[in-house]
Amino acid sequence: MKKTTTAILVISVAICASSYAQGPAASDNAAAGIVADNTVTAETPVTSTAETTARPVAVAPVRELDNKPLVVDTLPSINDAIKIVLFNDNTWRYVRDREIPQDSSIYVKYWDSTVISPYRDVPLSSLPQSVAIALVDTLKSYHYPYKGRISSHYGPRRRRNHNGVDLPLKEGDPVYATFDGRVRFSQDTKTGYGNLVIIRHDNGLETYMGHLSKRLVEAGDWVTAGQVVALGGSTGRSTGPHLHFETRYYGQSFDPERLIDFSSGMLRRETFLLKRSYFDIYSKYDQNFEDEIANEEDDKREAAEEAAKRYYVVRKGDTLSGIAVKYHTTVTRICQLNGISRNKTLSIGKRLRVR
Repeated sequence: MKKTTTAILVISVAICASSYAQGPAASDNAAAGIVADNTVTAETPVTSTAETTARPVAVAPVRELDNKPLVVDTLPSINDAIKIVLFNDNTWRYVRDREIPQDSSIYVKYWDSTVISPYRDVPLSSLPQSVAIALVDTLKSYHYPYKGRISSHYGPRRRRNHNGVDLPLKEGDPVYATFDGRVRFSQDTKTGYGNLVIIRHDNGLETYMGHLSKRLVEAGDWVTAGQVVALGGSTGRSTGPHLHFETRYYGQSFDPERLIDFSSGMLRRETFLLKRSYFDIYSKYDQNFEDEIANEEDDKREAAEEAAKRYYVVRKGDTLSGIAVKYHTTVTRICQLNGISRNKTLSIGKRLRVR
């Protein structure tokens, strides 16, 4: 191997020691073939969710190359889940070894390649009030689906819910995978979506890409951020060529602009606090990160309060005063928590909140 290649390998292995990856499955050769479309420069590791600083850090998309480099070798690193791919232009990139799963449940639970949404049995009320989602990991695997102005934003539109954003394009323009993941659905839906590709990602999100003229991937295919997965078009309920792009969590849509600045192609932040309130069709993106940080602290406090709640199931012979003594509280407090009076007769089996 040439000296330049050896130097690259040494640097790669050193950085790889602190890297991690998610997601099961494809061969090294398949992975190498995928990354040929994508970035090949060294990257600075991203902090974990716990270490993320208060102010959001934007993430640039993986770099596109006019002349795609050829893969010349795939090398192991000291992290078994990550391989190093060397290209013929003396550049390199990390890729995941899909045969080493870290959270395979993402690609098993509610997996259905025959329906658009397999989450019909998951009520909104069952989702957490908020969840922190690491959008990218140390590999910084992100790419915009399409970059440009938005012609129609998320929200109500002509008595319908518009669950994503519309990005005007020319028919045949490339549409990219936003994050690493696996194609869950790829069909001509014969519905408003037209040709539709849905990708489930390592971070748990799903992205929908509709009105496509051509689908370049099939259900079950593993994809890498920046891989061309489809060509733009005007199929389905469409008045002209554009990409309809949605972001969803357990089937619930939220404004994609919360994640991506489509005009620049930048990912707005590395870690995203997804709130249940964002699933409201009227909840649109507002670029006020300081307010989001304050809300995050409120959510943590609410979560702590929820965890501190205690309940008691009434048994035969129980009285409010006896229950109050048992849980070191007062009858007045129990009445306040449960909206009852001091004279209320307790029914056996009734669930009372005592804290």
